[in-house]
Amino acid sequence: MNLAIVSCFFIGMISIGAMSFRRIRGTESFFVADRRGSSVLITGSLMATIVGGSSTIGMAGLGFQKGLVGAWWLLVGAVGLMILAFFMAKRVRRYAFYTLPELLEDQYDSGAKLVASVVISIAWLGIIAAQMVAAGKILDVLMPGHLDLMILLSAAVFILYTILGGQYSILRTDTVQAAILLLGIFICLPLSIGKAGGLESLRLNLGASYFSFPTNTYGDWTYVVTLLLMVGSTYVVGPDIYSRLFCARNEGVARNATAITALVMIPLAFSITLIGMSAKAIAPGIPPEGAFPAVVRDVLPVGINALVIAGLLSAVMSSADTCLLTTSTIISADIIKPCMRRGMEDKHLLLISRVLIVVIGLVSLEIALRMKGVIKTLLLGYTIYSSGLVLPVICGFYGKRLRLHPAGAMAAVIGGGGVGLFGKWMGYSHFGLMGMGLSGILLFGVSWIVRFLKRGHGG
Repeated sequence: MNLAIVSCFFIGMISIGAMSFRRIRGTESFFVADRRGSSVLITGSLMATIVGGSSTIGMAGLGFQKGLVGAWWLLVGAVGLMILAFFMAKRVRRYAFYTLPELLEDQYDSGAKLVASVVISIAWLGIIAAQMVAAGKILDVLMPGHLDLMILLSAAVFILYTILGGQYSILRTDTVQAAILLLGIFICLPLSIGKAGGLESLRLNLGASYFSFPTNTYGDWTYVVTLLLMVGSTYVVGPDIYSRLFCARNEGVARNATAITALVMIPLAFSITLIGMSAKAIAPGIPPEGAFPAVVRDVLPVGINALVIAGLLSAVMSSADTCLLTTSTIISADIIKPCMRRGMEDKHLLLISRVLIVVIGLVSLEIALRMKGVIKTLLLGYTIYSSGLVLPVICGFYGKRLRLHPAGAMAAVIGGGGVGLFGKWMGYSHFGLMGMGLSGILLFGVSWIVRFLKRGHGG
């Protein structure tokens, strides 16, 4: 029965992609769904994109390890989205671009756009890979011992429906997936707490520190601030988030959908963390990222557990498909197309984008099969991106007032992102913060030096 329910879910997602295929008339349809997204579709897509593998499998694992402070993984995202909603969302939608690097080109120049495109594409391979790992761990509940096969199966499904329907299929599958996800989490929460003996029993079993918030012995203020800067900032300036805003019908829809999503994320953060904490009491010997799947396997009755598995798969696949299409669009529209001297017809750009979806999916799959850790893989991508891109984009909105120069932006993206990548790859946990600091120094330092030299030469 469980396999039948999950199989029906996969078939349904592919069917939506196939139906959306007929609506694709060109790149405007494939990349931004003709900018017709309603408040319901944009909110649903934002929710499903954000609450992916990191906020289900990964964050339940943080609750298992750290207690309530694990909720900060998603709460910093809510903070970032609120900043975006009230200060930037309407302005972002007003640009009506396809991608975030196009925004950098408007703020600086084509060189900054190219550098940003390369850094984002590299970073987002890790994000996509993390979702594949999460999906595999969820499906492994149904067929234990076949993690690699489950990663491969889930990757094949979301690559297929993304190729078929582009942004049209993603907006619709995301909205359906968000509804399934919310239902699954709120079914799982009371049952898991009940299996652990209730909240008071859970507190006695795990200890008071596990329930301490906003910090505890497992996560101090340094931990919180690091998450706020490395993870929360990607919600203020994120290519996947901005791709949703570019699809919105108008500026009001972009702002309202962002604010609503931020508010819903707050109870979700604590709910998922509590599920992970319950798993710690129920099955203390399991790996942390096995917390949510263990609750599904050991607590929920047959049939209902398949529904929750479908909900978890919804969260993971909706994040993966958005990141996959975003990366494909950036490479095709912002890297390949500008290199073609005679330009490129819409149909050729569309074909290249679809081919790239397969290529990016296969590269991410290779990363997923090698790393096999959700939070570890996500932090690799987030650190590269946050270290290099966040400050140049935010400051770019005020570029003239701050006297910024394109050379400063390029130096910030390369220097900050490079330090973040090196540090994360070598296992140095604080190199992300160092990379972001270096990005700021290079952004302003190089900009002011170049402007000073130009004045000295009469430029």
